[in-house]
Amino acid sequence: MSEQPVERYFLICALTIAVAGAVNDVRGARIPNWLTYSGLGSALVVRCVAVGWVGLTGGFAGLLFAGGIFYFLFLLGGMGGGDVKLMAAVGAWAGIHHVMPILAGSAVAGGVLAVWYVLAYGQLRQTLLNTVALAQHHLTSGLRPHPVLNIRESSTIRIPYGLAVAVGTLYCVGKTFWWR
Repeated sequence: MSEQPVERYFLICALTIAVAGAVNDVRGARIPNWLTYSGLGSALVVRCVAVGWVGLTGGFAGLLFAGGIFYFLFLLGGMGGGDVKLMAAVGAWAGIHHVMPILAGSAVAGGVLAVWYVLAYGQLRQTLLNTVALAQHHLTSGLRPHPVLNIRESSTIRIPYGLAVAVGTLYCVGKTFWWR
């Protein structure tokens, strides 16, 4: 099945939601529900009106796939709830055809951001020790959050992952419009 031309322009809406989420995340370490829920709902409505059933199902599949991966990370204690909802809204706008490049770009941007934060806070040694502890925990306890090494602990360095989502979405927009 070929992609509808309008799908490319839905990416601009996805980028708008992602950038708004990134700004809020960087400024206040929160991504507001009004942004994510309105972005998600409007994506599904606009996709259905503009493209019909195919648009709605593509948006819903993007929501489930992108949001589902982030939800899994949330359950492990490695991701905040706002990040999950932001990625679900971005996935709903972008649709299933564009979710993988957004996720890949977000993962690379998130990795770079994490390294920058680790170095900026002088936590390289502790981060390496924590990584080994997390690996041991998951090998022995399965896919359960670590009791201490998780996002809910106040001593954890929190990375504004909304910024990584925005960079990943920008990558996908660039790839779709300019780098073909």
